[in-house]
Amino acid sequence: MKESIRIASTPAKVFIEQNEKKNTYFNENRIFLHVPEGATPKEGLSAGVTIVTALVSLATGRPILADLAMTGELSLRGKVLPVGGIKEKVIAAKRAGVTTVILPKDNRKTLMTYHS
Repeated sequence: MKESIRIASTPAKVFIEQNEKKNTYFNENRIFLHVPEGATPKEGLSAGVTIVTALVSLATGRPILADLAMTGELSLRGKVLPVGGIKEKVIAAKRAGVTTVILPKDNRKTLMTYHS
């Protein structure tokens, strides 16, 4: 999880620098993310896209939809990589009342096999 947080902070900062040139949020604030393990262990790799989204939301003040879920690992260059457990993640999202799930493009084949 620590690695995902470190990796995710770079594309979030780059996005803000490129799209909101006057936004100095990351220069003026230190970010601390606390993700307790609780009853569900978290490896963190598949949280990269979600962490970037949360950081951009924080920096811009734009909220994320409450019924939205996403998953995807980020490479060091900010590329979205496929993740495992898609079926389980989509089922859990649906049970939680999520209406929209954003998945890595390379996981599309995996998802389609469950609908066949």
